[in-house]
Amino acid sequence: MSELAADGIPVAVTCRVLTIARQPYYRWLARPVGDAELAAAYRANALVDAHRDDPEFGYRFLVDEARTAGQAMAERTAWRICSDNGWWSAFGKRKRPGKGGKVGPPVHDDLVKRDFTADGPNRLWLADITEHRTAEGKLYLCAIKDVWSHRIVGYSIDSRMKSRLAVTALHNAVARRDDVAGCVLHTDRGSQFRSRKFVRALNQHHVIGSMGRVAAWIDAYRHWAGR
Repeated sequence: MSELAADGIPVAVTCRVLTIARQPYYRWLARPVGDAELAAAYRANALVDAHRDDPEFGYRFLVDEARTAGQAMAERTAWRICSDNGWWSAFGKRKRPGKGGKVGPPVHDDLVKRDFTADGPNRLWLADITEHRTAEGKLYLCAIKDVWSHRIVGYSIDSRMKSRLAVTALHNAVARRDDVAGCVLHTDRGSQFRSRKFVRALNQHHVIGSMGRVAAWIDAYRHWAGR
């Protein structure tokens, strides 16, 4: 606004156009935002953007997303900002199916209904995430399998089990298979597959999402492991 005033545009006109009062503006001029306050605001914005994309994730996952966006901070800082603003995980800590944990709601209908067959390539894919222990720590593998060819058509590996793990695997599969419009991708109800980022990636490639009912992941796993 000061730049506009320097160009000859009165402050009163600018405030009227922006629908803000003049007194708060003058108070801001007298006490501008400090560097520490500005840095905290950027961190909070990065966290709320990550929370909006993946509302089921807690602060530990959100801080990783914020760091990826260029806003580095300690986990304690992320916890304090999330706590102050009431940004919490929507579904709580995820537990393994069959261990008493609640499974998140599906974001797609079950289009497969245990019929793991296809009459051609790129008609039906299955996606699964597995954990692997290494000398350097845990690694997570998201693999996508074509039901018709029984081949892995895409995969990704990451040290964190986040939405980008599934998104990267999908992009990898599409790059390998090219024309996949109309293909059904069947998954379990894991938070990575329910995330907004993954749903947007499906829509981007015109792939149709499908999610099995609770405990139906056992049937998909048997089909996956049986070939």
